[in-house]
Amino acid sequence: QVQLVESGGGLVQAGGSLRLSCAASGRTFSNYAMGWFRQAPGKEREFVAAINRSGSSTFYADSVKGRFTISKDDAKNTVYLQMNGLKPEDTAVYYCAGRKLFVSRSRNDYAYWGQGTQVTVSS
Repeated sequence: QVQLVESGGGLVQAGGSLRLSCAASGRTFSNYAMGWFRQAPGKEREFVAAINRSGSSTFYADSVKGRFTISKDDAKNTVYLQMNGLKPEDTAVYYCAGRKLFVSRSRNDYAYWGQGTQVTVSS
């Protein structure tokens, strides 16, 4: 099993950058695909980015392509989300998620979740 803990959220002005980290417990981190999701008040939790087991393939929501980068470091059992060019509409609680083997864009496919970290982008 994997336990996930996010960090790195905060308050930033529009156009700024943040790097979110998700630290995972367990020895089998390399067997998990990882994703980032976000949820704003009154809205559904939505897909942001995902990375496959090996880290060779990444996937992004259209709204963040070219601005966000997901990466994975198996040696550190950590997945990152580098967020550049932040916009007020990026404001949300960001969640790290994991699932065995295959990458997915669907929140329902992920069995392991972190507690979330708040990202607030001021205009």
